[in-house]
Amino acid sequence: MSHISEKELAIYHAAKDLAAMIDELDNVDTKIDTLNQVRMALHEVSPMKHHPVDWVYWEKSDNVESNEYNPNKVAPPEWAMLNQSIEQDGYTMSIVASKEDGVIKIVDGFHRRLVERTNKEVSKSTFGRVPLTQIRKEVSGKGDRMASTILHNRARGSHNIELMSQIVAELVEMGKGDAWICKHIGMSADELLRMKQITGLASLFLNKSFSQSWEVEGHDEDGTGMVFENEGNEN
Repeated sequence: MSHISEKELAIYHAAKDLAAMIDELDNVDTKIDTLNQVRMALHEVSPMKHHPVDWVYWEKSDNVESNEYNPNKVAPPEWAMLNQSIEQDGYTMSIVASKEDGVIKIVDGFHRRLVERTNKEVSKSTFGRVPLTQIRKEVSGKGDRMASTILHNRARGSHNIELMSQIVAELVEMGKGDAWICKHIGMSADELLRMKQITGLASLFLNKSFSQSWEVEGHDEDGTGMVFENEGNEN
């Protein structure tokens, strides 16, 4: 604790006193909820609060709802390894969620949450809770949530093509334009075209046309490297 100011030292001692007060709480749920609130208060003054992972809290699993569109499936061998990993090492990654109208919906981590729901040993160790991180509020709508789920899955190289094409169809029906879809789920124009073809829905091609531009100094407005025409509603 050398080379720190008196103010910093006072904060450190206040934190130690606060930790001791929390430790004296008898009820486990009260202790966890109090820690959640304290962490949130610290998160609010953190220079890193623009990164969701700056605040991880433990939510009761019963309060967390799975999404209805996850295009990622886990094979039995990987499912067994996921259970073993959490049993041995504990939760090392939080579940990414979005809170909309008081409802907590999973964006990424459906299977990590499912482990707690089906593995009694894990559930006992977490007191029936799961670690959550909330995505940024400005991207918490359903369309943004779906796009975020796909990005998380694709970043790991795991997603189901058929389910993913269904998500594309739903995004189009929501009024999302081709440029929006490509930009927000990291998809090229050719990939988007293939997803639309997989659905077999002619309505997805109405008033939609696009071409790719891979010039070094492009003039695309959204930075995707693609030029879109007749986009309609971008939302």
